Amino acid sequence: MTARKKLGIIVYAPALLGNDQRTLAIVQGMERALPGLRMEWEVSEDGRLIALPQRDTWLIEGIKDGAFPLVCNGDETFPVTVYGLQTSARHAPGGQPLLDVHAKLPLDAVGLAAAADVLEAMAEGARALWGHATPFSAGVEIARQTIDPVHKPGVPPRGLPALKLFEHIRSPEIPARLGWLNYWSDAAARAIGFPDPARDADLLSRARRTATGGWVVRLTDAPLDLDNPAHLDALKRAYERFPEIGGRLVP
Repeated sequence: MTARKKLGIIVYAPALLGNDQRTLAIVQGMERALPGLRMEWEVSEDGRLIALPQRDTWLIEGIKDGAFPLVCNGDETFPVTVYGLQTSARHAPGGQPLLDVHAKLPLDAVGLAAAADVLEAMAEGARALWGHATPFSAGVEIARQTIDPVHKPGVPPRGLPALKLFEHIRSPEIPARLGWLNYWSDAAARAIGFPDPARDADLLSRARRTATGGWVVRLTDAPLDLDNPAHLDALKRAYERFPEIGGRLVP
């Protein structure tokens, strides 16, 4: 599978605790969001698929150092994976450790149809603060927006604004970047000032409210492609609308 055919999903949530049931909520939510999906396999160190007959127990017991191990659907024709990492307090916004949940699924008709539901299920299951689902190729460029004169020098691509490192963002509720599909919890939406009916009519036409009061906001109708001038312009407009994103607004 080429990079252009993958959709990357990342959500950021409060750190995991021991025996944290959110790991189950994330995986079970993904299964409900994508019909027929069964995340019941692990991958060995040498790349072999190993069935997980006690998947739920394995997920809970696999929590270690604020992370949880990769679990997948075992289908090489439609590979779906998810795992969790921890961003330490030292490197996280506001000095609070975070759970970073990473998933990948194919960027085909089936994956596209389920993308918003999968993002929402992961985010709500994790009780995430914010997150996004973005085609891999666009996600690589958006990640290059994060600049630091000492630790990550450079120039953001395509005239996009420079974003701060996580640890330089004042609050974990403030999204560090935008993506194609954006999940903003109620706290994140309030932090960036969304929605403003007078200014956000276009975004609201592609947004929906979640059960917990968060939002899933689609930046462009088709998957974000930064080679498309209209898509690049939509991304730039969204950054202009929300200067808090990426820690660019100084209080």
